[in-house]
Amino acid sequence: MNNLFGLGNKNIGIDLGTANTIVYVDGKGIVLREPSVVAKSTKTGEIIAVGAEARDMIGRTPGSIQAVRPMKDGVIADYDTTVSMMKYFIEKAIGKNSGKPFVMVCVPTGITAVEKRAVIDATRVAGARDAYVIEEPFAAAIGAGLPVMDPTGSMVVDIGGGTTDVATISLGGIVSSRSVRMAGDKLNDSIAQYVRQNYNLLIGERTAEQLKWDIGSASKEAAKEIGAVPVRGRDLVSGLPTTVEVNGEDVNNAISEGLNEIIETVKETLEETSPEIAADVIDHGIVLTGGGALLRNLAEVIADATQVPVSIANDPLDCVAIGTGESLKSIEVMKKKQ
Repeated sequence: MNNLFGLGNKNIGIDLGTANTIVYVDGKGIVLREPSVVAKSTKTGEIIAVGAEARDMIGRTPGSIQAVRPMKDGVIADYDTTVSMMKYFIEKAIGKNSGKPFVMVCVPTGITAVEKRAVIDATRVAGARDAYVIEEPFAAAIGAGLPVMDPTGSMVVDIGGGTTDVATISLGGIVSSRSVRMAGDKLNDSIAQYVRQNYNLLIGERTAEQLKWDIGSASKEAAKEIGAVPVRGRDLVSGLPTTVEVNGEDVNNAISEGLNEIIETVKETLEETSPEIAADVIDHGIVLTGGGALLRNLAEVIADATQVPVSIANDPLDCVAIGTGESLKSIEVMKKKQ
């Protein structure tokens, strides 16, 4: 009977990322963290695996199975597959018989009204009683513990898998913001392309990502101190499996152009900011969130380029999900903003 009237339902917040999906359940915190990957049959369209199990299949599937990421650049690229993935995550987080929850989903600041509507519709079809959206940098600022409701300017840079969102926030709203489709995935692609061009070696996206975390650095000077690691792939000349040595300087050279684009976006957002908020940002600094915040020396490089102090949030990977979940406590306010 409680389920019939929607009582006792657990409202949930979803950080629907290009690389990973994190689910926050009201009263429980983060309960699920899975890759945004779906494996399905190319013949019947049937979903075979979702999340970590599907990610392990990337690059290793036979012709009859396709492992796909239904989210691209922070927005829905494959609607039906996204619905199936969200349905799986919602049921896994709260159980199949828990009734329909209210769901808050984060979206990049730069998406269109059509893209935003697609997220809301997909969430409803996936099993939500109703769905609302919150902009990623605002959610990240809440999750990072910034005073978003105060008459004080805060600045957050959220570097995810598909997008980098930069925003200044004051009095419960975004004052200025920019979103650029340059983030973790594009940096991984740049590493794979660099290795292909300079070593004639073909590597997969997972290997490129591992290189970024193992020996990647945003600083050219720091990269020189990082040693080389063996990288396995397919030789483009012989077509045979082979191993080469790739060092920190290689990875820095590969990602430097992408990092410059992110830094320029931060600078442009600062330039659009009012003098009062700019003064607050100088006092309190810029806060980095998202997986990209964990790249070695990135905070120092951005601080050097902007002449503003930069720090990394306590839980950069979880800030958006925590903020999305925390915003559920003010769901009536969020409803009015839709």
